[in-house]
Amino acid sequence: MNRNINKLFIAALAFAATACTGDFENINSNPYEPGDLTADDYALGSQLNNVASCVVSSDVNTLQFTDALLGGPLGGYYSDSNAGFAESFARYNQKNDWSRVFLKSDRIIPTLYANLGQIEAICQNTGNPVPLAIATIIKVAAMSRVTDCYGPIPYSAIGTSSDLAVPYDSQETVYDSFFKELGEAIKTLHENVGMSLTPTADYVYSGDPAKWIRFGNSLKLRLAMRISNVSPAKARQYAEEAVADGVIETNEDNATWKYFSSITNPLYTAVNYNNNGSLTGGDTHAAADIICYMNGYSDPRRAAYFLPSTWDGIEYVGLRRGWATFDQSWGFKFSGVNVKATDPLIWMTASEVAFLRAEGAAVHHFNMGGTAEEFYNRGIRLSFEQWGVAGAEDYIADASSMPQAYHDPSDKNPYNDTLSDITIKWDESADAQTKLERIITQKWIALYFNGNEAWAEYRRTGFPKLIPVAYNGSGGIVDSNAGPQRMPYPQEEYTNNSANVTAAVNNMLGGPDNMATKVWWARY
Repeated sequence: MNRNINKLFIAALAFAATACTGDFENINSNPYEPGDLTADDYALGSQLNNVASCVVSSDVNTLQFTDALLGGPLGGYYSDSNAGFAESFARYNQKNDWSRVFLKSDRIIPTLYANLGQIEAICQNTGNPVPLAIATIIKVAAMSRVTDCYGPIPYSAIGTSSDLAVPYDSQETVYDSFFKELGEAIKTLHENVGMSLTPTADYVYSGDPAKWIRFGNSLKLRLAMRISNVSPAKARQYAEEAVADGVIETNEDNATWKYFSSITNPLYTAVNYNNNGSLTGGDTHAAADIICYMNGYSDPRRAAYFLPSTWDGIEYVGLRRGWATFDQSWGFKFSGVNVKATDPLIWMTASEVAFLRAEGAAVHHFNMGGTAEEFYNRGIRLSFEQWGVAGAEDYIADASSMPQAYHDPSDKNPYNDTLSDITIKWDESADAQTKLERIITQKWIALYFNGNEAWAEYRRTGFPKLIPVAYNGSGGIVDSNAGPQRMPYPQEEYTNNSANVTAAVNNMLGGPDNMATKVWWARY
């Protein structure tokens, strides 16, 4: 018999009612519930939603840096479109107050660990481990984005004191911790799968532990594939374990945070900053790269992804990333990002999981429960279904279409070379590298709105092939064809945590603390 966990929290009310800090009131104010919530519902909901907000941040300023200006452009999806952004991630010359955000924002690590501690205390008081198991899966989802941005990070020592000036772990050690934590959390949920949370505490899966198990395994699969080139034995073990135990296979089980009804999706706000009435957006527009691929493939998902351009006779055209010159009078004519104010934030989808399984089978010969072709085609079909678009079968059968060459209608940031000759239809006779490019290219198209994941996969595989930025301001540090491999550590770490960050750079990073040094899983 299902039992609502909120009924178990009465013993913890005195603690929980005082545990939530005022710093998080934007999240703590539940947008879906009236003012007569019981105290236990409110405490659990506010704490779990505070934790959930640390994956893709609900805070618009944090999200703008991490996703609209960092992950989106470096992943080939967005181009920033503000003439004031002369120093930016896309131009490889961003300032410290941009690149520091993943590690130093008070909306990510401090929020995450403060609320994890509160949830752990409630679980101890009630004897019920389910909320902490769910929060642990969310923690891994959030912190994987942090380590993939920098490499070695403080991880195992966080939480042992209120001081964040703690030693770093190597990225390999961090990943080992992720797999251990996911394994323990998934085991706990299996053992307590009949205990559902109150739905208002969980705007991802409405309190269903079985769905959290599938997401936990899918996240485990993602991380296993991330290390597949540097630690193939571990990658095989964890990937095959995840698939055998059950991963996300339908769009109904997609991991999305559905929190935006009376409050606005922060990505919508971020891309429309300073739009001055433009029909296509303000500080962010669609990048040339993604639209060139989708135009070349006549991809029916374009209308779901992009706002039409206002260039005469050109429906979809992207702005080149890292522009050498920009002016709003013509820059705002490029296609915009089609995100709505009430859209959920996307963490992981069935389509991504299918493409992970396709790569596992085709390139690494893991047991993924089927053939690479089956999973590749499934990934495309699931993406079309996710966006409510018809035409998947014709798309899958297209053996001739290739990415479109870029033409800049403004002639301000031209690029005349072709991107790739990769086609859509699966070819079992192709070599492993061609199979990998085909899989990652279609996976990249399906991952739109998840730029940090796209950036990570680009660094891991070299695919899809992207247009070099128009202006490289790194002073020769970053190769324009490879792009940044990581972000440098915040200057504050050298002031407040000097011995630990210096030890990490000297002993763990594998190169100088700059954007050209590859993170651990990309060094092969």
